[in-house]
Amino acid sequence: MKAVVIRTFGAPEGLEVVDLPVPAPGPGQVRVATEAIGVGGVDAVIRRATIGGLGLKEGHLLGSEVAGVVEAVGEGVDASWKGRRVWAFTGLTGGYAERAVAAVEDVLPLPEGLTPAQAVTLGGSAVVAHFALERARFAPGESVLVRGAAGSIGIAAVQLAAQGGAGAVAVTTSSSERGGRLRDLGATHVLDRAGGGGPDAPEGFDVVIDVVGGPGLPGFLDRLNPNGRYLIVGVVGGQLPADFGTPLVTGFRRSLTFATLSLDTVPGPERQAVRAAQFAEAARGGLRTAVHEVLPLTEAAAAHRAMDEGTVFGRIVLVP
Repeated sequence: MKAVVIRTFGAPEGLEVVDLPVPAPGPGQVRVATEAIGVGGVDAVIRRATIGGLGLKEGHLLGSEVAGVVEAVGEGVDASWKGRRVWAFTGLTGGYAERAVAAVEDVLPLPEGLTPAQAVTLGGSAVVAHFALERARFAPGESVLVRGAAGSIGIAAVQLAAQGGAGAVAVTTSSSERGGRLRDLGATHVLDRAGGGGPDAPEGFDVVIDVVGGPGLPGFLDRLNPNGRYLIVGVVGGQLPADFGTPLVTGFRRSLTFATLSLDTVPGPERQAVRAAQFAEAARGGLRTAVHEVLPLTEAAAAHRAMDEGTVFGRIVLVP
């Protein structure tokens, strides 16, 4: 089967299309013939080797979520899964391929009306936005800032905050065109990447959801209201400066909170329950997806170049 691996960590040019054996599903697993493969920010972080300690080596097969049809099941898996349209989470590896295996507990049937491309745009992202707002104890009437709102997590966070009754939903993005699209999804104020502009925007925010991280994060900590909560859910902009917590101590009397969120700490059944509800909502049109572009699997490097250039709105989808 065709697959895409990291031959050299760093630039997108380090990705390579290779031929690999078709994997056999192990006990408790299914094998999916992929019809859509999500290209997520975590893929770019892994490819750049931004986060250490993962133990990944050259030759690593990228990809964490796919959608397609179950064509084989492993020992202990109900045979009725065969032939079903599903979304599947493959972990840190295995998605950028014509065939992918996943644990059956990480597989969800696709509702009628939800395409494979929509599923991989939503499945790994909207659930992050949901739990980020939940962990931030977001309440109706509060002001929310979504930093890095043009990605699939940010797009979901904007919609969920607006639907949850936010008093204001501000976003950071790189252009007025993107700002207009985010307003259409529920944003009320559009800021530039540095948090400027939007003269009528709130000066402070009760909740900040940050997908970017990077050296600019401390300036956004300063934007928290008293009792404000800051949730970082990604580091697509790079690692944080070593002294990023200084504003928290400087603003000690304002009782500020900073936290990270990884779905690894959310029990699997909870993730799947939220994801299933979001799939159903998207199939009804109540939660919108943004597929930036659909490219052949062999163009994975081009997809990653677009992410590095910051030109993607939503998510790029690869197809075999």
